[in-house]
Amino acid sequence: MQISLRTFVFIDSLQPQLASYLATSSQGFLPTPGDACLWIEVAPGMAVHRLSDIALKETSVRMGEQVVERSFGSMEIHYRNQSDVLEAGNIVLQEIGATIESRMACRIAWNEIIYAITPDHATLINRQLRKGSMILPGRSMFILEVEPAGYAIYAANQAEKAAHVTLIDVKPFGNFGRLTMMGNEAEAREAARAVEKAIDQINQHAQKD
Repeated sequence: MQISLRTFVFIDSLQPQLASYLATSSQGFLPTPGDACLWIEVAPGMAVHRLSDIALKETSVRMGEQVVERSFGSMEIHYRNQSDVLEAGNIVLQEIGATIESRMACRIAWNEIIYAITPDHATLINRQLRKGSMILPGRSMFILEVEPAGYAIYAANQAEKAAHVTLIDVKPFGNFGRLTMMGNEAEAREAARAVEKAIDQINQHAQKD
């Protein structure tokens, strides 16, 4: 059966906030800051089981996440040694007869900075099912929505690398991935610039429409 590669992103070093965030929701082996990480999303969803199986059998990587949705399947694998994670990625690509250029390009559906968030708005966000930090009134909020969803993970890591921002929430599953981060005005703008640059780099090596 044909397997469609939606998201395929290699992260050379998980940043502290994102690594901790992933660990809060991980049902597998917990990633730690500095681990190399690979996030893969495919369709049909059940195909992710076969890809997880070969990656784990052929390399030393550990699996932190595997989610099978109605339409898509996602997996997160990580290891301290980057070469093991890269090798696992190559094995997965070979299994489905794809290259990194076969992955879908990342489309930004929404990208905005909301300055000086109000107390009511902050309280509502903090009471939702988020696993990151709380957002504080008066701070600036950077929000992002992307398709496919898995690219939200890469966006979160690159933003944390580039700017002194706080990770509030990241949802890398479903039709759209969503990211929420907090900082002062300058920090939020720097995070937004880093994300746009990261997505441009992804799209240079992705399937064109």
